[in-house]
Amino acid sequence: MMRTTESAQARDEAQLRQLIADQMSAIRAKDVDRIMAHYATDVIFFDCKPPFQTKGADAFRRIWEECLPCFPASFGIETRDLSVIVSGDLALAHWLFRFTGKEKDHPAMQTWMRLTGGYQRKQGRWQIVHEHCSLPFNPETSQAVFTLDP
Repeated sequence: MMRTTESAQARDEAQLRQLIADQMSAIRAKDVDRIMAHYATDVIFFDCKPPFQTKGADAFRRIWEECLPCFPASFGIETRDLSVIVSGDLALAHWLFRFTGKEKDHPAMQTWMRLTGGYQRKQGRWQIVHEHCSLPFNPETSQAVFTLDP
């Protein structure tokens, strides 16, 4: 039988994995309200494109509203190597992801990306307080490295 703390940790990890799955589903559906439902009002976002940082849920919502129309009409999201670490009311997760679909030449389909999320339990509910989406870059050329085989 698991000790209470191990049981709570397993429950928290399962909740976070479900939150991440819900986020991916909302992105595929291009549903900004569902996407934003898990973000803290004071979220900080580091994107793989400018601006350097985005502060606050309202500003982050505008980023989603601007970028979702650029996505293909229909697409999937493949994730790999999801790792979730929980410590009390704080958690981190990181994974690789890429967009998939029929439009193979669409710019969104050209690479794997990396995502790291910081989560905090507030009022009994996990919220995303920090997110960092990135691409590796070649320091010799200062160019992003696009890969279909990470």
